[in-house]
Amino acid sequence: MGLKVLIVDDEMLARARLRTLLGECTNPPTSVAGEAASAAQALELLARQSFDVVLLDIHMPGADGMALAQTLRGMPDAPAVVFVTAHAEHALQAFELDAADYLTKPVRLSRLMVALQKIERRRLPARQEQREGLEEFLAIQDRGRTERVPLAEVVYLKAELKYVTVRTAARSYLFDGSLSELEEKYAPQFLRIHRNALVSRRAVRAVEKHFDDEEGEGWAVRLQGVNEVLAISRRQLPAVRELVSGSA
Repeated sequence: MGLKVLIVDDEMLARARLRTLLGECTNPPTSVAGEAASAAQALELLARQSFDVVLLDIHMPGADGMALAQTLRGMPDAPAVVFVTAHAEHALQAFELDAADYLTKPVRLSRLMVALQKIERRRLPARQEQREGLEEFLAIQDRGRTERVPLAEVVYLKAELKYVTVRTAARSYLFDGSLSELEEKYAPQFLRIHRNALVSRRAVRAVEKHFDDEEGEGWAVRLQGVNEVLAISRRQLPAVRELVSGSA
């Protein structure tokens, strides 16, 4: 995605210089998503859209860069601040405001890239947490420890006595829970094919004739990633066939 940058500097030539340098940054890739000539203009832009980084001058008419940085600290999902200034004496105060970096003019491309790479490294754990937050897991107690099994890897769920077998392409787990509760919670991902089994909708590959020792001749579903087939009840057969045909 790259870093979305807001340039805040009252000097037009200074903003142009930063635009040129950012256009040469490829690691990480960046884009200038906004420019402001004052702290007030910057706040207007920040109220309308989000930025990853603010390249911020200190001495500007009206509220200076330090005041703007202080305001940003109180904002939710505040962008990282990199001060870009001709005055080196404010560095200590800048880092007390949690600035990601402090660059002195004229800014060199290599130094700007170091600052941006530092910000990108900070963002990686947050993005990972977001991805994990979007990905659903089953928490399974296994030999005294808790293992998180991604729901996307589960091929089927099958009730067996007091437990539910959770089957992935790699292995099976025993889950202490109710098949009905799992069906209610994960209905978009799983389809009931029998009173004792749910299958991943994405894993269904075929419906075929099958002979079961208990139920006799009937139908079964073949799933991607496992060799065994699972019996389909007569009641659920239309829904499974509809899924296989691609109309579900």
